[in-house]
Amino acid sequence: MKPYLTLLPVISFLFLQSCNQTAAPPNVVFILVDDLGWKDLGCYGSSFYETPNIDVLARRGVRFTNAYAASPVCSPTRAALMTGKHPARVGITDWIPGSTPGDRKLRGPEDLHQLPLDEYTLAEAFRDQGYTTFFAGKWHLGGEGFFPEDQGFDINKGGHDKGSPPGGYYAPYKNPKLADGPDGEYLTNRLTDEAMHFVDTTSEQPFFLMLSFYTVHTPIQASNRHIEYYEAKRHDLPEDGALQQEPEHEGVTTVNQVNADYASMVAAMDENVGRLLDKLETLGLADNTFIVFTSDNGGLSTLPPNRIAGPTSVRPLRAGKGWCYEGGIRVPLIVAGPGIPSQEKTNNTAVVSMDLYPTLLDAAGLPPKPEQHRDGLSLTPLFQGKSLDREALYWHYPHYHGSAWTPGAAIRAGDWKLVEFYHYEKTELYHLAEDIGEQQDLAEQFPERVKELKQQLKEMQRETGAKMPLENEF
Repeated sequence: MKPYLTLLPVISFLFLQSCNQTAAPPNVVFILVDDLGWKDLGCYGSSFYETPNIDVLARRGVRFTNAYAASPVCSPTRAALMTGKHPARVGITDWIPGSTPGDRKLRGPEDLHQLPLDEYTLAEAFRDQGYTTFFAGKWHLGGEGFFPEDQGFDINKGGHDKGSPPGGYYAPYKNPKLADGPDGEYLTNRLTDEAMHFVDTTSEQPFFLMLSFYTVHTPIQASNRHIEYYEAKRHDLPEDGALQQEPEHEGVTTVNQVNADYASMVAAMDENVGRLLDKLETLGLADNTFIVFTSDNGGLSTLPPNRIAGPTSVRPLRAGKGWCYEGGIRVPLIVAGPGIPSQEKTNNTAVVSMDLYPTLLDAAGLPPKPEQHRDGLSLTPLFQGKSLDREALYWHYPHYHGSAWTPGAAIRAGDWKLVEFYHYEKTELYHLAEDIGEQQDLAEQFPERVKELKQQLKEMQRETGAKMPLENEF
């Protein structure tokens, strides 16, 4: 071999290092929507809701079809996003402060009501590398002393202990971390205004921006700007947009998207995502900004029969928020940015909330924190046409929930999924590639597969320190 050929790898490495040293560090914009269902976007198949701005974002990047929230409820997933750890490992397995009924068969385990300060959060990882960090919207990971500004964010606009907006979606907000705007100001617009102002004043240095919308969480309050359009659109649906529901265990599931108020909230969220993306374009930052768009759990479609109907439908998925069926845990995920393939690419790999911590460190060229994000895998190989080395994903929700869910857990390994109900002392088995709606329970046909997955689930619970529900004492 000619001597100079042996130097090519070294020359290439030094060239790339030189480029990395001279290029401006990339910015990161993380958009988290509360309770947004897997089918609540046009690019994920909704024909009633319209999301043109997010659909454009999906065409710019990669749209994941098998992306999962770490939990079927909000606080555990938010803890997983911030830490890169499974909620059971963090010690937050229910929404904060949760509900522990004393008149049911089981009692959910005690868990934390705040994200521990000794966790090295995603925001701290960016801040410690010279990034300015900004948070706007829903936090729901602890009260005073555990707010975003205590967990790595330089600026906090609206993040506090509550999981829903205490004053609703119109000012006055009754939010201790967000000054009231003029009466009638819409919260989704206001949070985006705060994010845009931050970008305007910070565009000369790298930033990590997390826009965590309170929408589309209850209370369902229509966006005045969009409601008239969706009321008319609903009346154009078959049967004048009549609600359709089906039973689900002790609950009832909405199976069609007809709620105009909810649709208007989705539209307002999409409009504001577009505003923020336009701001990045105007400032010349779009080509050097990584964008993540996702949800903290599935859409609210299943509730007890004595409650108002769930405002959305995620069919063909089963159930919704609060459930370990696909409807409660499968969520939209779009990743776009420099070096990420575009042109309407989709990826079918099963990925989960914890993966976003190491992925964003990778994307920004920052050092990994393997002892911190120990349950997450960087998605970078997927953007290069490779695969992830992961055996299984699992969900641990040992609590009762207002959606009619009872304590249980689930595991997905390949296309097989097992759901275990502790309350009913029952185990179900599904093959998702052939049955995405989890309608054909195969547990009796494949007892060895059930045994194998139950053992794998128990091992994952043991390794993450998952706490189990106990028998209630009457």
